[in-house]
Formats: sequence, C-alpha cells, structure tokens
Amino acid sequence: MLLNVQDLRVTYRTPGQKPVEAVRGVSFGVDTGGAFGIVGESGCGKSSLARTIIGLQPAAAGVLRFEGHDTGQMDAAAFTRYRRAVQMVFQDAAGSLNPRMTVRQTVEEVLCVHRMCPPGKITGRVSELLDRVGLPETVLDAYPRELSGGQCQRVSFARCLALEPRLIIADEPVSALDVSVQARILNLVRTLQKELDLTLILISHDLAVVRNICDHVAVMRAGVFVENGKASEVFDAPQHPYTRELLAAIPDIARSLSRNQ
Repeated sequence: MLLNVQDLRVTYRTPGQKPVEAVRGVSFGVDTGGAFGIVGESGCGKSSLARTIIGLQPAAAGVLRFEGHDTGQMDAAAFTRYRRAVQMVFQDAAGSLNPRMTVRQTVEEVLCVHRMCPPGKITGRVSELLDRVGLPETVLDAYPRELSGGQCQRVSFARCLALEPRLIIADEPVSALDVSVQARILNLVRTLQKELDLTLILISHDLAVVRNICDHVAVMRAGVFVENGKASEVFDAPQHPYTRELLAAIPDIARSLSRNQ
C-alpha cells in the first residue's frame, strides 16, 4: 500500500472562536497505481484532507504513512523527499500559478530548485513535460493570463510531473472548466496515470467523473467517510442514505427530455 491514513483529524483554530473540526477521524488506504476518489458536497472536508496529506495543513491527530513510513516521524530530509513524491493539482489552476512567471519559468523553477536534472538538460526536459501534457512549445513564453483554463491546468500537471511524483492529488481539477475542456483534461489524467504508473487521489463533487476514473471511492460528509469501497459497489449498491441522495441528485437527461416533449 502506497498511502495509509489512520484516524486523521484536522482542526482549525481562530482566536476567540470555538475550534472547528474539519476532518473527524478519517481512515483509508490507497494501493500503488490505484485511483481513489473522494466525493461530497462543498465544505465536507475534502480539501482539508488533501492539504493535510501533502503537508500544507497540520493534522490535529492521526497517523499518515507513505510506503510504510510515518510522515510524522520523518526528519527534514525524509519529509522533503515525501513532499516531492506527493504532489497536488489545485482547483483554481490559474490562481495556483505565479502570474509574473511564464510557463517556461514555472517549470524550470521546479527543476532547478529540486535539482531534478543537470542545468544543461533543463530546456529539453521542459519541452518533454509540455509534450507529455499536450501543450505546444508556443506557450513557453506565455503568462497565465494569456492561457485558457484548460491550458493552465495542463501547466499545473506539467509542474507536478517535473518532480516525478508517486502520488498526485487532484482537487476538483475540472470543475471550473467548460464541459468540452473537462473531457480533455480527464482523458489526460487517465493517460498520465496509465503511462507513468501514477497513483491518484481524485477529489470531486461530480460523481460521474469519479466513477469513470476511480477504482475505489469514499463518500465524505461533515468531516467523516460515511461510505468507502470499490467504486462499482458504492455506485451500484450504495449502503448509506447520503450516498443514495447524491446519486439521486444526478440529472437524468433522457428522462428530462421525455418529459419536455
């Protein structure tokens, strides 16, 4: 198992306010090469969980193991290697990119800071990464404001891949995109996972997206997993009332059209 999370809790504290427990004892595991989906409504704790896994938000309690090693017990060097192996693609792709840096500078910075390849090979590596995510070299000197939402998301994936991660967490990677662009980005995600043997955690409120990509899925509500299992079982025979409510809320286009005829 690549990632194992046990009883993870995330609490936000504001002076003068009652602490808010965003994640309340979540446990799950992700196998190497697997695709694990987390679904639930906005505010249920999905993003807080993701940010804690990658080290942006401290855990209030619980254990997080990566390749069998407790991340809470890692020294600085080991934790740096862990942070490099676990990367995240954020929902707001344009907002996650430095507006003052071109595509070339964005990817080059990652390669240079982490010494991922010799200086003389950086230019070639940048071109390889852009090709991998389906971007032409004509965008190399473009700034985020000059790119479409889909292009910004592809740059985000290129930046992640520059670190040669083992695990990518994609937090609502297509929710801000047009439907046609969503399909292309999802195809990119599937291709990258297959060709690079990546492990994926996909966070989404779109059940159809998760069903098409993930082999396991967890349904999150109010900071806890109310259902967790194989995607086929969860979607075809949901056990929890909340899961059934989510599935019932998916629009049935064929039925709507027949009623309007």
